[in-house]
Amino acid sequence: MAYVSSDDLLDPRLGVLRSYNILDTPRERDFDDIVTLAARLCDVPVSLVSLVDADRQWFKAEVGLGCSETPLESSICAHVIRENDFVEIPDTHADERTRDNPLCAGEDGMRFYAGALLRTAAGVPLGTLCVLDRKPRTLTPLQRDALEVLARQVMTQIELRQVIASEAVLRNEMDHRIKNSLSTVAAFVRLERRSEEDPHAGQVLDRVAQQIDTVSLLHRHLSDGSQRRVDLAAYLGEVVKLIDQSQPPAVSVTGQFDPLDVEAREAANLGTIVNELAANAVKHSVGDGKGAIIFRGEALEGGRYRLTCQDTGSRPATTEPRSRTGIGLRLIAHSAQQLSGTVTSGHDGEGYRTEIIVTPRPV
Repeated sequence: MAYVSSDDLLDPRLGVLRSYNILDTPRERDFDDIVTLAARLCDVPVSLVSLVDADRQWFKAEVGLGCSETPLESSICAHVIRENDFVEIPDTHADERTRDNPLCAGEDGMRFYAGALLRTAAGVPLGTLCVLDRKPRTLTPLQRDALEVLARQVMTQIELRQVIASEAVLRNEMDHRIKNSLSTVAAFVRLERRSEEDPHAGQVLDRVAQQIDTVSLLHRHLSDGSQRRVDLAAYLGEVVKLIDQSQPPAVSVTGQFDPLDVEAREAANLGTIVNELAANAVKHSVGDGKGAIIFRGEALEGGRYRLTCQDTGSRPATTEPRSRTGIGLRLIAHSAQQLSGTVTSGHDGEGYRTEIIVTPRPV
């Protein structure tokens, strides 16, 4: 028997195979569907997406074999890679390449094999889409063509996943760099704040620094995950902690938020709303006195999210319910509008309360 050893498989090919990061990954329906279709089209009991590693062949998808890998010594697919072409073996017992193969031995062994190469755009063979039977046979020209077409579809799926993974790495790196850059800008703003004598200008710089911190925090959440989504419970909880740390000891800012995964843009709008609600509360209620700002986020039916801000100051609010105006309120209204939201606010028995119901797009 002409075994194919690992020495026959050139290291550059193995490097290319491993660069796809597909070995030992979970099963996926896209690949399972292809092997199922290949088995039906070729009227055989066994079909595999086989990737030939240094000392084994590993199956990204299989039907009819019942295992996830076999030793390289029983790999017929390794011969396809070596010959770099479509291989069909009508009777494995009559072919010198396979007559002593353990996979083909015995009454229940594989007697028929056909494999189409999984080849990269640069022509590097990674494995095969193959079909097997326990009795000798041959493929029709249509079945052979179908197997080669399906093999190209397997390779398209493999390459697509590599592109998606590469883009995710680049996005995460970009988010990490943006976060670091924003942290530097926020530090510069705070440095300017210390030398600012105008109280109004100082308040503006404080709010700018807070917003920068919130956006920086968002990019940290994005760089920490593989998905382009943000959990509101974790993100808004950290936003509230940042706000609380910037307040005098007599002023507390707390929050409790239901989890909801949303797109980054949706989370950014909600972060802006929380920042501006807190800034308004500090300006009109708690200020330099004692008080609390309490946030609550609740997931509602239909994908909606209710965000409330209740402030309880030690001094009376200096304004009537509808007289809180300024850029902060406009920012709140604009951010809520981006989320198809509504804003209601006014004094209640405990202070000033704002309720915003938005409809972010869950992901």
